[in-house]
Amino acid sequence: MSNRNYSYPIDPNWSIKDLETVIKMFNVVERAYEEGAQREQILDCYRKFKKVIPAKSEEKQLGRDFYKKSGYQLYSVVKEARTTDKKLIRLSRR
Repeated sequence: MSNRNYSYPIDPNWSIKDLETVIKMFNVVERAYEEGAQREQILDCYRKFKKVIPAKSEEKQLGRDFYKKSGYQLYSVVKEARTTDKKLIRLSRR
């Protein structure tokens, strides 16, 4: 399990619902690295995340910020979920 002495990259202007959606996405990314996450859950969280963060540039910035703080890559988890038929997605840090 990770140390988790880091904070999530968030925007104080987001609504509570939007905050929950973004945090849930980062939680599923963490789970994909730590114990494995269900592919469908990743894709579902990502669809909801994209409603909050529709701009690719903002998604990339949040992903970079999260990676710097946690060592977990949002892009890698979503890419794996999109390109595989495996039900459980588990990645390792490189």
